[in-house]
Amino acid sequence: MASPKGSRSQKMKLPIFTRKGTLEVPSPTEKDWSKDDEDDWVFKDPDQEQDSLPQPYRMINKMVNSLFDRSWEIIEGRDTSKTAELRRTQPTIYHPLREIKLNTMPNCMDVSQDYVFIGGSKGFSIYNLHNAKQLHVWEKLKVDVISIWATDLGSEILIAPVDETGIVRLFYLYKNGLYLIKAINESEDASKQTTCIKMEISKGGNFAALLLQGAGDIWLDVYKLPKESWIKEVQYPQLAVNTKKKVRQQLQLNTPDSVTADSLDMDMNISFRGDFKLSLPVQIMKIKPPKPITGTTFKSPLEAFAKIAGCRGLGSGQNHYIKASQWEKREAILKATYKKYLDGEWEPEPISMATFYFLLPSRVIPMPAGVKRPPGLACVLGVHWTDHHNFFFYSLNRTLKDKADPEGVWPCAAPIVGSQLSPCSSYLVLACEDGVLSLWDLAQGLTLGVVALPEKCFCQSIHFLKYFLVHKGQNVYPEGSVKCHMKCVVLCTDASLHLVTASGVQNSTISLLVERC
Repeated sequence: MASPKGSRSQKMKLPIFTRKGTLEVPSPTEKDWSKDDEDDWVFKDPDQEQDSLPQPYRMINKMVNSLFDRSWEIIEGRDTSKTAELRRTQPTIYHPLREIKLNTMPNCMDVSQDYVFIGGSKGFSIYNLHNAKQLHVWEKLKVDVISIWATDLGSEILIAPVDETGIVRLFYLYKNGLYLIKAINESEDASKQTTCIKMEISKGGNFAALLLQGAGDIWLDVYKLPKESWIKEVQYPQLAVNTKKKVRQQLQLNTPDSVTADSLDMDMNISFRGDFKLSLPVQIMKIKPPKPITGTTFKSPLEAFAKIAGCRGLGSGQNHYIKASQWEKREAILKATYKKYLDGEWEPEPISMATFYFLLPSRVIPMPAGVKRPPGLACVLGVHWTDHHNFFFYSLNRTLKDKADPEGVWPCAAPIVGSQLSPCSSYLVLACEDGVLSLWDLAQGLTLGVVALPEKCFCQSIHFLKYFLVHKGQNVYPEGSVKCHMKCVVLCTDASLHLVTASGVQNSTISLLVERC
């Protein structure tokens, strides 16, 4: 609509400003002057002061002026948006350098060193990262690979594919040889077969953790990987391979399992060494979900404290002095108070899942006395389970005979629904069910801050950002070391995006990046 004072075209084409009715001589006193009304004033063409446009031309003129004003507003809005967009730092666009044409649809992929590992319908294949050439195809068992992990061990690579039945197989890639170490959770009895849900390998490849499920139970198995023995065994074959098997090994390299019809045109730079026997991983720990808290069997508080040897498990809530009758009364009060909400059909509770990380030595969990380990290698496993309040720390300096009790426990006020460890393994973020985020500096053993998401916003995932500065339109890293400063982006269940910045307890901030949908 045109403005009440007239459109731009009217002001340009009709400059005469006249008043309706007869003119009067104003009073000498200002308070007696009449109030001017805009309705008494009109714009007229100087050549047609006595004439006016007839209908429907007046209506057409009004619509044209309104269209002109609206168009001008749109042009100004677009110009403002374009100016603001030009002021922003434009992201770098990376175009693909090469293309790999696959015969089948890939299921998963991972990259390590100069190789790309792609899991497919019958096994996995290895490609050169620089020239996109296929180097090897492993399809010996004809199983679908649904996930694959590749870890850089220095001059070697540890590969862990998981097939459709949930079996994990460890492969060792050294120079031009691919070695099968072991199918970790494979069982001869099909009724006792377990399924791998998740797997993590520590930096450096010294430890591996597998979340396994079977027979209605779920648990976490932790293995120590003898990578020092592996490299000696492949460098000196007489230590690992029987000389009587060399002929059979050479024949196996030329079997149809190693060279398939789909890989005749590839570069056969990697061969599968099926008869090579490498040292097996050693299981050091089996961790089960925390047991539900029930009534105590202790007769005195001293017995509860005596159960905690060396403060192990302190804070987990398992060792307490609450009697079973008190739990029963508490449950009865809860059911009586919320009866209308509790009545009806309830879905069965899902199996508790675990999220776990390999942590470096820090002030939170220091190395045990007398244990020497090169820097940069994991020494602690951090674990939390769904619908539980605690974050547990387990030392990796143990054997399977030792009791799997945590060395440390971080209790939270609400169940932990998500967490994330920074790529440098120095910062940890714990997201609780009530929307509160706890920010930790593991290296210094300090709390960076506690921030709360807006109301009705719940954490779905956390992503760390590398700390950098924007200087003259370019991203540059700050000079010198940056201490206790972290940034992460939190994606909420309502699709909103928040930026969390922490450099100390008093300097923790949260800001909205993208509004909820």
